[in-house]
Amino acid sequence: MMVGLAPRWLIEDVRLAKQNKCSDRTDHVTDLLAHYRLFTVCQSARCPNRGECFSNHTATFLILGDICTRSCAFCAIECGKTPGPLDEGEPARLAQAVNDLNLQHVVITSVTRDDLPDGGAYHYARVVETLRQNCPGVKIELLVPDFAGSEDALAKVLSSRPDVLSHNLETVPRLYPIVRKGAVYARSLNLLKKVKTISENIITKSGLMLGLGENNEEVESVLGDLRDADCDMLTLGQYLAPSFEHATVARYLTRSEFGLWNDKARKMGFKSVASGPLVRSSYKAAACFGGMR
Repeated sequence: MMVGLAPRWLIEDVRLAKQNKCSDRTDHVTDLLAHYRLFTVCQSARCPNRGECFSNHTATFLILGDICTRSCAFCAIECGKTPGPLDEGEPARLAQAVNDLNLQHVVITSVTRDDLPDGGAYHYARVVETLRQNCPGVKIELLVPDFAGSEDALAKVLSSRPDVLSHNLETVPRLYPIVRKGAVYARSLNLLKKVKTISENIITKSGLMLGLGENNEEVESVLGDLRDADCDMLTLGQYLAPSFEHATVARYLTRSEFGLWNDKARKMGFKSVASGPLVRSSYKAAACFGGMR
């Protein structure tokens, strides 16, 4: 992680987040994931909060493999054009892990699979359906890719009845060609709009990384777009480059700036906002869901 120019307080925050606050619990989660042959975005994306989350017996599961068909400049997940076949046993093993961890709120995301005709939508639905059958009462939050804009794929996922459907815009439109090659801002925004059209009562969520070179006017415009799409929940976090080969950090925001964005987003009508330097899409997701106003 590139922290050479980061302020001291942020370096300390990252250091504390990475600590194993309870090594026995962290080891248990790590061993359990290995036992069930499951991937997590915590590990694959080198999330700075992994130590904290694993210590709290939680993780964000990564389905559809660990090879992404896109190569976003901010992401540490390995990319490739031929990720390989789907793991048909993954839904059942994931449900077993959720029960073993006694999770009441589970977050599931995936790599982007442009090589699959439905982008992996059927597999997503199978995962949710398996959880519904084997983990009664668990709240299910999905953080999905754009499915190349397919409304049929999105409808298939929604038919499995997740509690939260999340899709991150990640950054402002101007930076998409640099940061999110292969993605289209309007397509991602339209996915969130379609969710409410297909299933009007479902909770929607999105997130942005700040510090990539955007300005305040652009961020506010994106938040306005999200509210126009009736997006319910929002996360805002500081972009931290996973390596020197990834997009560089243009600016480190202060804690007070994140506080101001929190206030502004709430005034704009978001029902839940998590805004802070180390906030990530699924960070303390259960608390954010429970805090919906």
